[in-house]
Amino acid sequence: MYKTFSMELAGRTLSVDVGRVAAQANGAAFMHYGDTTVLSTATASEKPRDGIDFFPLSVEFEEKLYAVGKIPGGFTKREGKASENAILTSRVIDRPMRPLFPKDYRNDVTLNNMVMSVDTECRPELVGMLGSAIATAISDIPFDGPCAMTQVGMIDGEFIINPSQEQWKNGDLNLTVASTAEKVIMIEAGANEIPEEKMIEAIYKAHNVNQTIIAFINDIVKEVGKTKHEYTSCAIPAELFEAMKKIVTPEEMEEAVFTDEKQKREANISAITDKLTEAFADNEEWLAILGEAIYQYEKKTVRKMILKDHKRPDGREITQIRPLAAEVDIVPRVHGSAMFTRGQTQICDVCTLAPLSEMQKLDGLDENEVSKRYMHHYNFPAYSVGETKVSRGPGRREIGHGALAERALIPVLPSEEEFPYAIRCVSETFESNGSTSMASTCASCMSLMAAGVPIKSMVAGISCGLVTGDTDDDFVLLTDIQGLEDFFGDMDFKVTGTTKGITAIQMDIKIHGLTRPIVEGAIARCREARLFIMDNCMKPAIAEPRPEVSKYAPKIIQIQIDPAKIGEVIGQRGKTIQAIQESTQVKIDITDEGAVSVCGTDAALMQEAIRLITIIVSEFEEGTVYEGKVVSIKEFGAFIEFAPGKEGMVHISKIAKERINHVEDVLTLGDKVRCVCMGKDKMGRISFSIKDVKD
Repeated sequence: MYKTFSMELAGRTLSVDVGRVAAQANGAAFMHYGDTTVLSTATASEKPRDGIDFFPLSVEFEEKLYAVGKIPGGFTKREGKASENAILTSRVIDRPMRPLFPKDYRNDVTLNNMVMSVDTECRPELVGMLGSAIATAISDIPFDGPCAMTQVGMIDGEFIINPSQEQWKNGDLNLTVASTAEKVIMIEAGANEIPEEKMIEAIYKAHNVNQTIIAFINDIVKEVGKTKHEYTSCAIPAELFEAMKKIVTPEEMEEAVFTDEKQKREANISAITDKLTEAFADNEEWLAILGEAIYQYEKKTVRKMILKDHKRPDGREITQIRPLAAEVDIVPRVHGSAMFTRGQTQICDVCTLAPLSEMQKLDGLDENEVSKRYMHHYNFPAYSVGETKVSRGPGRREIGHGALAERALIPVLPSEEEFPYAIRCVSETFESNGSTSMASTCASCMSLMAAGVPIKSMVAGISCGLVTGDTDDDFVLLTDIQGLEDFFGDMDFKVTGTTKGITAIQMDIKIHGLTRPIVEGAIARCREARLFIMDNCMKPAIAEPRPEVSKYAPKIIQIQIDPAKIGEVIGQRGKTIQAIQESTQVKIDITDEGAVSVCGTDAALMQEAIRLITIIVSEFEEGTVYEGKVVSIKEFGAFIEFAPGKEGMVHISKIAKERINHVEDVLTLGDKVRCVCMGKDKMGRISFSIKDVKD
């Protein structure tokens, strides 16, 4: 016997079946929102995983194409690896839930969300997010929840709670907010230069909706929730810390970690590790957890100095940004390149332009989203952090960082009509010590401008950190966090934007939520910092987009034709368009609306392709002179091809001013001639004349 729980949410019914399916999972929620159906499960291993010093949480978002009535492509006809959207959704679910599990919990936990049906009015990502929260809350897995998530869109200045797929795609705001009963715990946003005040209003509108969802989840937990199971704590014993402090005093640890050079700090900690390892050589139990204990000791030292003395590891002021540097054109022959350096974080971005036919094709659950014109890819090689590791392609972190920078820049890109190119930016991480995704945003913006992409505004990004004390009003915000402050701090609040407003937000935290003063303070601090970066670093390197694309980039000319004429340009089995492309060495793309893009490197050949297309789609006009090639000779005249698939006939009497007996006396196959259109003959056919062409 199962139970169904329902609530009204943003004008639609959200219902949850508990006990209906997946009974062997620790927790399962069969979610229904409109006709969108997602099965969310939470499972945990019975015992902790040995030899690890982190919480092994895995979040999966499985997009089943039967949910939208599709059969997967390829030979296997099965869903393959997770799509980029699935990976990004998994990350959005992971970020608010991870801090709510016990810090000393080491059992494997998997949150799985299987999308089984999609109603375009109810986005499956939202349903999966809520399903994971409910499945975990009702399970016996230790969890300090519940939490809830709400999405906010904006059209014509009006907020829309849990917008449809179409509203989400076409609105000015894509905001996802997760909350606990007291605080905001996660923010993810893409925005069309939304002012900071408007963004804060949207965040807390979502937070208020989350409170109604949390009350709903609490009612479910009271009725069907399981008792949380006991687990083996992996906390470091207090006596070990006391013993460590006698060997390495807090003053010595402070001296070791407070330096502006990452390599020097690591060498200092390595020396401390050797010293403690030697001291505890006879205690195998302590040696097994010594690495984690040193990490915790280092963390407590850094947090104490920041919170109590406002002293940062590298000696900076709380609001100070690390040294900045920027330059463009560091890579020859590419279409655009730029390098951005902030402290020990360095990104080189390369921009490539291509015809619109090179857009990325998407095969996912959103039927309105079939291609992507702007692609941003982020790479994070091991050498950037001084490590040695074989590259096995981008992981979830790399995909997430690339998507964040992509989201940051999309609002300022020109439309396809203004700039008919597919655009790809690749950010190569040369060095990393904190917030490479924000450096990628800055480098990509400059790379786009260097490539001649007419972006509407300059975009910069920065990350704000946080260290909290024992009370809500005891906290310190840190501008431009480096790696150590990210690892040991409580928050990584990334904001990108222009001078007008915000284009993207991504917030990760390790505590149970943020108060409103922290959220407002971080957003204000990020605005101040990004304006400083633009004025003092980016603009001196390149202040505005170049007026033309690089000489190495393909050139594109776009014209509009009558959509009814598209078939004539393409020709039977594509013969006409292929002939034009072969003869002019260009690439031609045609949209369903009749927008024709001619892409090439030789301006004269591109104009020739435009001329041929124009002839094909235009009606012959009396008195107009055309150039063509003799393709057929008959007794009564010659057929002239003016463009592939577009021919006209010159009667033998119209070939030469003097009388001729045979066409071959004057013309041979392949001759190029100029003809004037004479209008229609007595039989209604368009006729041409060579002899009447006026020089």
